Amino acid sequence: MAGQSSSASTATNIMLAVYEKKTTSLDLYRPLRNYISMFFSEREAQNLEDDLQTVKQYRSDLERQPDPSPTSRRDLLQKYFKALCLIETRFPISPDNDHINTVTFVWYDAFKQKQKASQQNIHLEKAAVLFNLGAVYSQIGLSFDRATVEGRKQAIHAFIAAAGSFAFLRDNAATKASMGTSTTVDLSVECVGMLERLMLAQAQECVFENTIAKGSTPGVCAKISRQVGLYYEEALAALSVASLKDHFDKGWIAHVQLKASLFYAEACYRYSLELHEKEEIAEEIARLKSGSSMLSEVKKSSRGAAAQLLDAISKLEANINRNLDRAVKENDRVYLMRVPSPSSLPPLPAFSMVKIMPMNEVLDASKEKMFASLVPDSSAKALSRYTEMVDDIIRTQAEKLQQGSELTRVRLKEMDLPDSILSLEGNFMLPTDLKEDVEAVQISGGPAGLAAELQQLMDLRRVNHELLVQTEELLQKEATEDAQFRSQFGTRWTRPQSSTLTKNLQDRLNRFAANLKQASDSDARIERSVRDHSALMSILDRRPIESALPTLARPIMSMDANEDAIVGAIG
Repeated sequence: MAGQSSSASTATNIMLAVYEKKTTSLDLYRPLRNYISMFFSEREAQNLEDDLQTVKQYRSDLERQPDPSPTSRRDLLQKYFKALCLIETRFPISPDNDHINTVTFVWYDAFKQKQKASQQNIHLEKAAVLFNLGAVYSQIGLSFDRATVEGRKQAIHAFIAAAGSFAFLRDNAATKASMGTSTTVDLSVECVGMLERLMLAQAQECVFENTIAKGSTPGVCAKISRQVGLYYEEALAALSVASLKDHFDKGWIAHVQLKASLFYAEACYRYSLELHEKEEIAEEIARLKSGSSMLSEVKKSSRGAAAQLLDAISKLEANINRNLDRAVKENDRVYLMRVPSPSSLPPLPAFSMVKIMPMNEVLDASKEKMFASLVPDSSAKALSRYTEMVDDIIRTQAEKLQQGSELTRVRLKEMDLPDSILSLEGNFMLPTDLKEDVEAVQISGGPAGLAAELQQLMDLRRVNHELLVQTEELLQKEATEDAQFRSQFGTRWTRPQSSTLTKNLQDRLNRFAANLKQASDSDARIERSVRDHSALMSILDRRPIESALPTLARPIMSMDANEDAIVGAIG
């Protein structure tokens, strides 16, 4: 039985880091301040002086290379990218006359430093900053001591963050930066996609080193190793396209090619150990032959590769050939099984233990306060159209509500009776003021007319309520669409939150709702009062109204008699 001897790749070997792109000195302070002063006000420019100075400092620090601390460099790049996102929505930078046309961003290719791109738009600046963020993460990953468990964990985290940065660049900025007249290959979708795969490969390789250090089973080691090889193979395929194959140093390409072959052979070796334990000798021989053939082939084109990597390949090849000789002898003497062709074997199983770190939250600028007092141009236009629409709806409903309220007040005034009824003064005629009020009620239709007026009031209240609900639904629909677009487009959806834009409108709508509720409560009290007194109010239909007056009986006794007579009569 074969033991699980250590292969060459278990030893710590070299990995690749990406150098940052370089730029030229640029003053953003003066053009941005002039724009604020011209299109907003000098006072606004003075109020935003701290923000302008911060942007100036970020750009100055960015131009200074290298930073003594990679983590400080990482933090700077993240802060500057967020600032650029805020600048993009508030300051139009382009060659147009009415835009900021005195700013030209210049960046050199990270791999061919004589090549440069210069554009008068912020897309190039954002793409270059994202590229450098991925590059710094790769340098951080390379700085850890992978001979320790903690060092390997930290390296994994850094490499998947690098992969996330390059993926974010590919999905959000690479295409826009490549649309200019002056571009560089390193910011192309193909190049950053290749770097993403390369960083994932190195993260998975750290996982493999951990797996070997823990003494995991050959089957587990084989799956992890195979996935390392697959990531390197994807990076190699990307390096082989026409736009990239002549752009990278041959040492880079040789490194990726050797790593892809090395980890395929490593997977074959580890898998063969598991097959040996199961006494599946025929497939074991085929897998070992496949791994050995791969290493022999890649050594022929290994010019430019690091000596340490070539040494690892040689040691792994020796281990494979030793186990292959043993397996062949055992098969010839004991098993006598037919060995399948390596090409007929199913693909080796693979399992990825790493994935791209999402950078949306890390690079989200929506909570930043910089230039908060400047409303983005696109948002201002959208808000203006939306505000006009909502204001028109609210204005219409407010007018209808006011008309209904005025009508209600008029009707209530018509129904109002004096606080006291004048004395009859010894006759059956109503006082002039009271009679005029009653006649006014009768002209309006009496109690039946009052009921009709109350019904009209109820109809108006219902219409007002429906219009209020429709307005609330419009605001809710807009908020839902905003949330949907924010979820769909992520950081590309840069307009402020719907709740922020519509806060004033929502407050006004709430006040209208409160007024309508108060009016409804008042209407209910009137309706209840009319209903409770309907029997008494029915006399208003009597014509003439005097006929409804009660007949006054003669006094029981004369109050002119003396007290003794009155007492006697009562007794």
